[in-house]
Amino acid sequence: MIDVTALTRTYGGLRAVDDVSFTARPGRVTGFLGPNGAGKSTTMRVMVGLTPPTSGSATVLGRRYADLPNPGREVGVLLDASAQHAGRTGRETLKVAARTMGLPLSRVDAMLDRVSLTPKEAERRVKNYSLGMRQRLGIATALIGDPEVLILDEPANGLDPAGIRWMRDLLRGFANHGGTVLLSSHLLHEIEVIADDLVVIGQGRIVAQGTKTELLATAGTLVRSSAVAELARALGEHGLTAVAAGPGGLRVEADADQVGRVALAAGVPLSELRAADGAGLEEMFLELTADTSREGAAA
Repeated sequence: MIDVTALTRTYGGLRAVDDVSFTARPGRVTGFLGPNGAGKSTTMRVMVGLTPPTSGSATVLGRRYADLPNPGREVGVLLDASAQHAGRTGRETLKVAARTMGLPLSRVDAMLDRVSLTPKEAERRVKNYSLGMRQRLGIATALIGDPEVLILDEPANGLDPAGIRWMRDLLRGFANHGGTVLLSSHLLHEIEVIADDLVVIGQGRIVAQGTKTELLATAGTLVRSSAVAELARALGEHGLTAVAAGPGGLRVEADADQVGRVALAAGVPLSELRAADGAGLEEMFLELTADTSREGAAA
């Protein structure tokens, strides 16, 4: 797993990361979210030994990244898809990674195939790659050592819809086989689809964390019925607070599953049942980071 404890990183008088603690667990995808400048990339750089912490700790598989005997065999990292040697071909990039980790060169072709880079594309120099191709190459480099943990910063940048779907399936499969995935992204819908757990950071501090279900449930539920009075009564009998929300509608301080079960038990038909005000991950994110985003801070 990944364990971050009381992590702080300062630059002069600026606290880029301020007493951050969270855990990313095996078999799960943890989404790491926050506005630009919130401290996501700095936290990830500390995890993989590129930036020393001012205080606190970040360990992977129980050790500091610098103490892992062959890091690439245990932790796959992609922090910047453009930080690759522009003069090398894609195949050469993977060969260097394989030799550095002491892996057979057969892993190169296996990874090229896994990330859907064709033999012709593999012979092109990285400087001629699109951002999406660089992302695929970066993911191949992260996976080549067959690691237990993946740490990925904005890996969907530059991918088309088919590429995003491919990446989502790949990471979901990795986690389903017991791997640990820590994934930052500004593509909130993709995080909502794939993540099991969420960590939200703003101005260097954790503003919320928990399972996706737990955090999204705080938005409440919008429900509509032709028997809204009966529904309101049934909800009240179960201790759930409901307020009117338009014709035949109620906003309920509970998750949709709970509201649906109450309606079913009461025999009340529903015409709509969804997160309140269309609230999903984006709504929750904007609410939690309203005071910490660049625009909110400026206001």
